[in-house]
Amino acid sequence: MKRAVWFITLVITIVLATACGSEKASKLNIPVQPFAFTDQDGKPFSSADVENKVWVANFIFTYCATVCPTMTANMAQLQKKAKEAGVDVELVSFSVDPEQDSPEALKAYLGKFAADFSNWHALTGYEFDEIKTFLLRSFRATIAKDAASEQVIHDTLLYLVDQNGKVVARYDGMTDPPYDEIVEDIKLLQK
Repeated sequence: MKRAVWFITLVITIVLATACGSEKASKLNIPVQPFAFTDQDGKPFSSADVENKVWVANFIFTYCATVCPTMTANMAQLQKKAKEAGVDVELVSFSVDPEQDSPEALKAYLGKFAADFSNWHALTGYEFDEIKTFLLRSFRATIAKDAASEQVIHDTLLYLVDQNGKVVARYDGMTDPPYDEIVEDIKLLQK
């Protein structure tokens, strides 16, 4: 019974979050906890690297058999749309399976989607429990290892973070990402 209630609550939360426009979404105001991880080049990457910048985050892992390829393609499309609009934004993909996702694996994976690494950072270099706690505290997102497979269960949202390091909006990152809305929301934050 608890699992059914949790699932229904999660679905309602996701539907409401993706249905919100910029005005409502800006009320999220969830502070991202300080972090210091490793990027796809094996170099340190921390919250200081996105300080005073607008950025979009998502959660992936390189051997994902379900949602990650589509989400990553959608993030690549967002990167392209932002560049076309002349919008400066950082993209940050957090691995939800750091034990298997080395910097080299992340770089090769994002390379398949023509990622431009000048503003797209794929992060690893932590334990599973550490990223699980970080995502819960920073994005109100849960992840779990699937006992029936080697997959990791995670959401499919894109998170917009403002210059103050606060999550201000969430968008569908899977089925129909609102690229134009995200780009406009980034522009509003940068005014």
